[in-house]
Amino acid sequence: MDIHKNTRLTPLRREEMALAVIEARLSKAQAARVDGVSAKIVARWVERYKAEGPAGTADRSWRPGRMPAATDALICERIIALRRHRRTGKHIAQETGVAPGSRC
Repeated sequence: MDIHKNTRLTPLRREEMALAVIEARLSKAQAARVDGVSAKIVARWVERYKAEGPAGTADRSWRPGRMPAATDALICERIIALRRHRRTGKHIAQETGVAPGSRC
């Protein structure tokens, strides 16, 4: 996974920071000041490192694992077919019973 362009810490730096706190070389507050993050963020990376080791410091996807309110596959197929016929969002919503801004 790519490193986010706005991240303050790389996975390697997160691991180093977590080890510094675990080995008592730095407190969470000191580590936060050194790396320019909050103590809450330091605590998060320390706990992940304790639970998962170095793999716990890797970036994670923000994409949800599941979507319980997802639009039914048959309705999605119908919406896609209507889009191909150049129907408006309002027309598609009336015909399928979904909100005009819903996605498939």
